Amino acid sequence: MSGTERIFLGIFVINAITAVCYYVWNAWFPGRHRERRMEYLFKAVVMLLCPVVGPAFFLCGQLFYCLFFRQDVDLEDVIFSKERVRTHLRADEEREGNLAPIEEALAISDKDSLRTLVMNVVRGDVKNSLASIALALNSEDTETAHYAAAVLGDALNEFRKKAQELLIAMRRGEENAAEYAQLLIEYMNGVLVQGVLHEQEQRTYVDWMEEACTLLYEKGSVKARYIEWLCGLLLGEKEFERMRRWCQRSRELYPDELSTYTCFLKLYFTTGRRQEFFEELNRLKSSEVVIDRETLELIRTFR
Repeated sequence: MSGTERIFLGIFVINAITAVCYYVWNAWFPGRHRERRMEYLFKAVVMLLCPVVGPAFFLCGQLFYCLFFRQDVDLEDVIFSKERVRTHLRADEEREGNLAPIEEALAISDKDSLRTLVMNVVRGDVKNSLASIALALNSEDTETAHYAAAVLGDALNEFRKKAQELLIAMRRGEENAAEYAQLLIEYMNGVLVQGVLHEQEQRTYVDWMEEACTLLYEKGSVKARYIEWLCGLLLGEKEFERMRRWCQRSRELYPDELSTYTCFLKLYFTTGRRQEFFEELNRLKSSEVVIDRETLELIRTFR
């Protein structure tokens, strides 16, 4: 046997001993990772079939892990609970920062910003964004206008269908009529305040809303915010006498609500009744009603 063969045989024997010791130490020695026996067996076979290279590869990998990746685990913020946790994703600042309001996008004919904005609006709840989508109907970009018209049409058709169903249920209902009336008012108000319907159709739905409020008023369950919503819609339709009647009903039922005062103030201001306006304003200032920021600015303006 030559000297080269002896050296090769010696390396092979040492490599085999190393592979066996590695497997026995990790897989069978007490206190080690016995559940990972197959993993250590695979590594031992690689080390056995690849003398020098196999052990060197695993040794370098372990050294690299220890030097750069191994660190103590901080469990301070870890919650060991099976309860679901709601995660809040960060806003996409880069995408949202490049968007412009629809009014500005229309003014500068920025087709890219307008299309992107319309797409992002439609991805959410379009019911509260119908007024913004309606602005895009006047865009010179035919693609944007066509898409906005399709989305707006679908949303309004769904609104008409749902409102009709609630109205029929309210009129047919006996014990549940009040519940359907509340559902009808709350459902319609979000769309009607945006003014996206045609004038005659808007007037019809306002009449439906007044009918629902009348039903609740007769049952003694009409809420102050329902009257406030209805007064705002009647003001937009210039139905001042009907609005005045509901303002009086609001004062009758909710004399200490801020909405009662603001409804009267809006009515008197719009109709140009200066004396009644300031009398109502002084009545509000002398009351103990908590005033919001908008009403406070009104008082500062006309004091």
